[in-house]
Amino acid sequence: MRRRDILLGSAAALATGTRAFAQTPVTIGMVTTLSGPGGYLGQDIRDGFKLVMDMEGGKLGGVPVQLVVEDDALKPGQGKQIADRLLKNDKVKLFTGIVFSNVAGAVVPDVVDAGAIYVSPNAGPSNLAGKECHKNYFVASWQNDNIHEAAGQAATNLGYKRAFILAPNYQAGKDSLAGFRRFFKGDIAGEIFTRLDQTDFAAEMAQIRAANPDVVFQFHPGGLGIAFLRQYQQAGLLGKIPMVVSEASIDNVILAALGDAALGIYVGSHWNTDFDNAANKAFVPAWQKAYGRPITTYSQQGYDTALLIASALKATGGKVNDTAAMRAALAKADFQSTRGAFKFGLNQHPIQDWYMLKVEKGDDGKPVLRTVQKILTNHTDAYAAQCKL
Repeated sequence: MRRRDILLGSAAALATGTRAFAQTPVTIGMVTTLSGPGGYLGQDIRDGFKLVMDMEGGKLGGVPVQLVVEDDALKPGQGKQIADRLLKNDKVKLFTGIVFSNVAGAVVPDVVDAGAIYVSPNAGPSNLAGKECHKNYFVASWQNDNIHEAAGQAATNLGYKRAFILAPNYQAGKDSLAGFRRFFKGDIAGEIFTRLDQTDFAAEMAQIRAANPDVVFQFHPGGLGIAFLRQYQQAGLLGKIPMVVSEASIDNVILAALGDAALGIYVGSHWNTDFDNAANKAFVPAWQKAYGRPITTYSQQGYDTALLIASALKATGGKVNDTAAMRAALAKADFQSTRGAFKFGLNQHPIQDWYMLKVEKGDDGKPVLRTVQKILTNHTDAYAAQCKL
């Protein structure tokens, strides 16, 4: 049975009286991954997005909204079917939510070609950032390569000379290794593409041990990352070969699962809970109060995506059928991001700062991510020049 959650964003729509129905809610289609090892990623995106709605009393930018959430189960075909149904049956003109790039590759072209707008809270595959960019396609998070470029820069700053690199064999995995190599100034001691559904990494551990690199870079999001790091520790490699990863491979859910096994790992990231800006200081405690579970970059990305969409709905008065006006409003990025400085490049992907984080013991003795230094300033992606909008 397919999973569909309909969140009535307008509290007023549930009340009585003529004013409650003065404006028809804008329907936002959220196609995301809610089940399987990566299910918590989509749940955090959904809940971060919904948090903004709740903080606005059920609106975004003063406009009543209805969020329709469906589970793609990390299946591109299923995501495609959901989007097609929302486009044709529900006449949805505004979409978001996709976690994984293989699903985005199946869904986004259909959405934008149908005249709807898609705003990504996570996946930013390289092909859609370059020659296949589209005027109706915006990415609120990052271009895939960027998070791994930050890890490559962090490894370079730390002085490592030989890196062993691993990632799943799909678009985001390919982008991750390309991004790391682009900013890592040392040599590649070995490179492996794993399976997207892989849980046993014994063969990879043996190859890492044999190569004996200075550092390991691996990209395995969600449950894959937990499995990889546990086996890295069990293989006796954690204390011998340091690891530098991107934010997708270490989040607070993974930290809670791994405990002290994650201590000392360096991370390239666009955001952290300790960022000192007003938007972040409002977001972090609001998440903790609302959900009482670990906060992740996916939580932050869902939240910022909602803030971005809210800014466009406010500017247009909720007229999502006027796609030209919505595009113009989104492009202005007129909101205060939890990450600090944010603007769109020519390909409608972020230009933003990147940071090195480190897993250290917190005041309570549990591992936490602490920001060490800024490593890239006003950083854009390598594909923007190929985009002709």
